[in-house]
Amino acid sequence: MSQRTMPTPEILAARERLVLDHFNDEVLQQWDDVLATFPHPHYEIIATVTVHDGNKEVRGYYHDTRVAFPDQDHELISLRHSHDAVIAEFWLLGTHLGPLGAIPPTGSRFRVRMTAFFIFDENENLIIERIYFDTLTMLKQLLGGAGLKNPKNWLLAIKALRGLLKMSGEPDRRLLTTIPPDLAH
Repeated sequence: MSQRTMPTPEILAARERLVLDHFNDEVLQQWDDVLATFPHPHYEIIATVTVHDGNKEVRGYYHDTRVAFPDQDHELISLRHSHDAVIAEFWLLGTHLGPLGAIPPTGSRFRVRMTAFFIFDENENLIIERIYFDTLTMLKQLLGGAGLKNPKNWLLAIKALRGLLKMSGEPDRRLLTTIPPDLAH
C-alpha cells in the first residue's frame, strides 16, 4: 500500500476497534490485554524523548505511570485515520499521588491534551504507539495545585524542578534520527 492509498473500510474499522480496546484496557490496567495488541510492544514518548521497547520496558512504563497517577484515565476527543495509523486526540487526566520519576507527588490533578499515533505495519500489526503532549502544561498543573504562594511548599517545587531536570537526561537516539519521506512517488 502506498502512502496515498487508504486501507479498506473493513481494515480501518478493525484498526479503530483495536485502538479503542487498547485505550479501555489501559484504563482498566489490564496490562496483558494491552500488550496483546502488539506483536512487540513499543512506545515512543516524544515529550520526554524516551522509548519503551519490549514487554519488560513497556510494563515498567505502565508501572511507573500508575504509581504516579493511580487513577489515570482519558477522555477521547477524536479518532482519525491515515494510510498506516489511527490518530487519537484525547485528554489524559489523573491525580499525582506517587513519584513521577524523580518528581515527588504533589497531590494535584492534571488534565492534558495529547495525541497518540497508533502505527500499523503492512500486515496490519500495531507496531508503535507514539505519544505527543506538552510537558510544561502538565508540570504547571502538578505544581500549580501545590500552593506555591505558601513558602512551606517551595521545597516541593525545588524538588519537582530537580526531578524534572533528572528526567530530561540523554534523549533516546532512536527518536533523533529521522528519514524524510519520499513524496515524489
